[in-house]
Amino acid sequence: MEHITLLLAIVVVTALVFDFTNGFHDTANAMATTISTGALKPKTAVAMSAVLNLVGAFLSVEVAKTISGGIINEEGIRTEVIFAALVGAILWNLLTWLLGLPSSSSHALFGGLIGAAVMSAGWSAVNGSTIVTKVLIPAVAAPLVAGLAAMAATKLTYRIKANPEAKATAKGYRAGQIASAGLVSLAHGTNDAQKTMGIITLALVTQGVVAPGSNPPLWVVISAGVAIALGTYLGGWRIIRTMGRGLTDLQPQQGFAAQTSAATVILASSHLGFSLSTTQSCSGAVMGAGLGRKGGVVRWSTATRMFVAWGLTLPAAGLVGAGAEFLTKQGPWGIAAVAVLLVAGSAVIWALSRRKPVDHHNVTADDPYAEEPAGVVTTAIAAVTPPPPAGSVAAVADEDLKATIPAPAPTDPTAPPAPAAKV
Repeated sequence: MEHITLLLAIVVVTALVFDFTNGFHDTANAMATTISTGALKPKTAVAMSAVLNLVGAFLSVEVAKTISGGIINEEGIRTEVIFAALVGAILWNLLTWLLGLPSSSSHALFGGLIGAAVMSAGWSAVNGSTIVTKVLIPAVAAPLVAGLAAMAATKLTYRIKANPEAKATAKGYRAGQIASAGLVSLAHGTNDAQKTMGIITLALVTQGVVAPGSNPPLWVVISAGVAIALGTYLGGWRIIRTMGRGLTDLQPQQGFAAQTSAATVILASSHLGFSLSTTQSCSGAVMGAGLGRKGGVVRWSTATRMFVAWGLTLPAAGLVGAGAEFLTKQGPWGIAAVAVLLVAGSAVIWALSRRKPVDHHNVTADDPYAEEPAGVVTTAIAAVTPPPPAGSVAAVADEDLKATIPAPAPTDPTAPPAPAAKV
């Protein structure tokens, strides 16, 4: 600790700020479906998630080692590069939170790190093979695998239980959903908290405090775990509303299937050292669960906005990180300018969010997506789905397939009345 300079201290604090934003940005991953189905009250859900995120931070360091010694070459990287990377990641996290979009905090960090490293030392500073195998491939595979697993699990659940609407069954699935939500929170701690550990360890390496390839020091593990837990407890209510109600309408059975599938994918990736996006995994699982229930609807316009945000995350955060690094290369005044821009940008985004605040009081009170028309994909699926037999329970009980009775055709007021029908 005696080697820590003022610049390194600023970088460590900024990294913990990013970890905090990561926590409230990703609370929806574990708790959105639990809150939307009523399995847990909002504040209880985020409190449980915060505790389990903290516990998960101590279970593994494989992802942290990928960040600190895999994505970029440690040799020749200045501490200012880490600071610039964090600025890009934080601003993108706050912007997508303002818009209620569940984008990837992980990819924001990677994008900022890549952009800052390239601006500092050129493309040779980036390990392309590591980015492809441990970042890009998991980014594509994780939501697909989680989505397909959740869809299959949902279909199996409804096939096994003939009367899924029974109160006892719903209560049982809510209990299972709480357990699976806890598992997602634990998995999130094993993956996302480690990313901040890795970035702080990388900063320590650049200052010679620890040797390259070292595991994160204990104080780094503790501080990163506490920061992400505090952010999780704060609750990213805007993104919780999008994940819980904006993508699809979930029943407890679907919530249980989605969370279990996502947790399995995240825990497996943490064990392998793959730094995937927990947001993308959970979002894919939610959409898969929505498609797995007969009559379920995925709001593809919301999903499309989310996909666009996913695609923009790496390049957008990279551009901001590169711009910040360009300023830090100018000397102390450039570092100060970047710090001022970060604080000012964060303040502006916070002020904008106060115009229409979302918190635990109104996160489920209204549904801004309720009147959204069905998209092309949903309409096509409905067109090829055979109707249930007349008189069956599904024909009269499935609220998603209610028929609309057309209004009677207008009549001519001057025409004589029709003769009464003979009995």
